[in-house]
Amino acid sequence: MQLIYVLKWCNVAGFCVENLSAISCHINLKREDPLMKQPVSTVQENWQRLEEALGYSFQERALLAEAMTHRSYANEFHAENLPDNERLEFLGDAVLDLIVSQHLMATLPDAPEGELTRIRAEVVSLPSLSRLAISLDVGSGLLLGKGEKSSGGGSKPSLLADALEALFGAIFTDGGFDAAKSAIMPLFVPLLQQASINDGQDFKSRLQELLQRTRRELPVYELIETTGPDHERVYRIDVLIDGRTYGSGQGRTKKSAEQDAAQATLILLEKDS
Repeated sequence: MQLIYVLKWCNVAGFCVENLSAISCHINLKREDPLMKQPVSTVQENWQRLEEALGYSFQERALLAEAMTHRSYANEFHAENLPDNERLEFLGDAVLDLIVSQHLMATLPDAPEGELTRIRAEVVSLPSLSRLAISLDVGSGLLLGKGEKSSGGGSKPSLLADALEALFGAIFTDGGFDAAKSAIMPLFVPLLQQASINDGQDFKSRLQELLQRTRRELPVYELIETTGPDHERVYRIDVLIDGRTYGSGQGRTKKSAEQDAAQATLILLEKDS
């Protein structure tokens, strides 16, 4: 019996060897197992770069490892009861909402509740989170199961968005509210500023008005793909104008995917004008 995987995970997470006494389950894995081929040093380098990008260094590195562990990876070693990142994602979602809401209350003292809600929904949406995660290269640090990895899980918007929220939850747990705020605000202030100067209309309405002004056909929103389990659906929708595909959007609801697709289309049309 060997502790190859446990030792590897504990090493990555920053555990001391003495902590292995708390782990009761042993696994018998060979070193040539395909899942074990990614060197620990590579994973650590990716996580270190991620810490630098976030401007935060974890005191309890096990939290960083948990935030980067997708359930597909934990499930492949279910006997070890490894935690995946879903609980931290749940916490990070709430932390992000609170920090963004606090910022909006302070910077837009005269804005009505509906406007604050619109702005917050725009910047904490799945498309926004996944784009931020891509800019931080979160995907290269994700621990994925063999099947998820082979299907391109490291570039899936929903997985990236979830991992980013898990990171926020991990930072909050490790360093508290101020640490989480310091990591989150530099990422979201530009998005909040842009959203706050919008005219208050949704992207679908703005796109429709633009097309009406230019005497073009109204957009058609076409559902292209639905992925994920029932409780975590992700919809991909394309915008068609005059029979031509323009923007593509994704979201956890069809409405949010349509809004994202409309926003992408507006950006393309503005570039063409």
